[in-house]
Amino acid sequence: MNYARFLTAVSAARKPSAIRVLTELQQRSPPTLISLAGGAPNPNTFPFQSATITVKNGPTVTFDEVAMKRALQYSASNGIPELLTWMKNLQKNLHNPPTASYTPENGQMDMCVTTGSQEGLCKLFEMLVNPGDNVLLDAPTYSGTLAALQPLGCNLINVPSDQHGMIPAALKEVLSRWDPSEVHSPGSTAPKILYTIPNGGNPTGASMTAQRKQEVYELARQYDMLIIEDDPYYFLQFDKPWAPTFLSMDVDGRIIRTDSFSKILSSGLRIGFVTGPKPLVDRVVLHIQASTMHTSTFTQLMVSQLLHSWGQEGFLQHIDGVIEFYRKQRDAMIGSADKWLKDVAEWHAPSAGMFLWIKLKGIADTQQLIMKKALEKEVLLVPGCVFMINSSDPCPYVRAAFSLSTPEQIDEAFRRLSSLIKEAL
Repeated sequence: MNYARFLTAVSAARKPSAIRVLTELQQRSPPTLISLAGGAPNPNTFPFQSATITVKNGPTVTFDEVAMKRALQYSASNGIPELLTWMKNLQKNLHNPPTASYTPENGQMDMCVTTGSQEGLCKLFEMLVNPGDNVLLDAPTYSGTLAALQPLGCNLINVPSDQHGMIPAALKEVLSRWDPSEVHSPGSTAPKILYTIPNGGNPTGASMTAQRKQEVYELARQYDMLIIEDDPYYFLQFDKPWAPTFLSMDVDGRIIRTDSFSKILSSGLRIGFVTGPKPLVDRVVLHIQASTMHTSTFTQLMVSQLLHSWGQEGFLQHIDGVIEFYRKQRDAMIGSADKWLKDVAEWHAPSAGMFLWIKLKGIADTQQLIMKKALEKEVLLVPGCVFMINSSDPCPYVRAAFSLSTPEQIDEAFRRLSSLIKEAL
């Protein structure tokens, strides 16, 4: 793979920060090294001394004075080594990526820690998307993705999807306006990037089948595209075995994957990961060096301690408990939808994630209904237009989240929504 052809001029111009390189060199050096190089503050001047964090299903996470000094100090831009090692092992066990054994220049799988997967996504888009580029995605899609992409001045091209995610035949149809043999020609406008949320899509709850992923991957090979596999709901798949990922199929090194701990450990700790070909992950790290510098050392050490105490088995047991909670919540929401909304709406039960995507019958656009009338009825959902490429187009959908409300609250919310729709009709 010629990764240079995918980079924006800004990304290609990034150089390693000499200070950051020295910091990382120093952290790998023996304690006998005397360094007058770094501009790190002296941790003895910091007010925090130690910390003890009680864990629901595991040993207490403790920071003694020595650990606390490290937790409060600068750390490597790609992430602390012990967290990265743990996560690389997890990725290899879960996905068995073909690229794990490749040489770095041939797209060897690498990883970095990001401040939530949103930071990873933003940095990927800024690395890969030029003004005027054609970018493929399956809308409706995550509003945070649209917010990151639209200011870059690219053309967002929608690939039709259904309850099983992106439709390969539709992708083939969209791509048919370009000749695969000419995608490397100077001035070619063929898309270089395809973005998708393969599991429990936000907002639709759609999950792609293995067969569809394989077909989409083959089209990406044909047109030499990179696929951004944004998978924050991977660990919220309700049915086992979990669907194979794009990463597990990646024989070329053309998948860049974002993972998140937000839905399973904590959304406020802001820990995500980018996994992909080393030449591209290195570029993301150069951007981190020049922006956030690194994800909080404290939160990384806290999570790393927890994961090492659990081991992979303990981690996956925790995931099973999280899945069980969300499965019950989904079932409660579907039950209430069947009870109150059958005559006035339609939906597909999601097999992953935390959202139900509801089409209201006889209502062309839900924006006014939600923003004005729904508040009067004391029920709030997200109008579907915010997930569309052109948010001013009328949209008959609403997104309901089943993550936070109790089954009783969900039931009452749908009762209120039902009377609201009937009044509107």
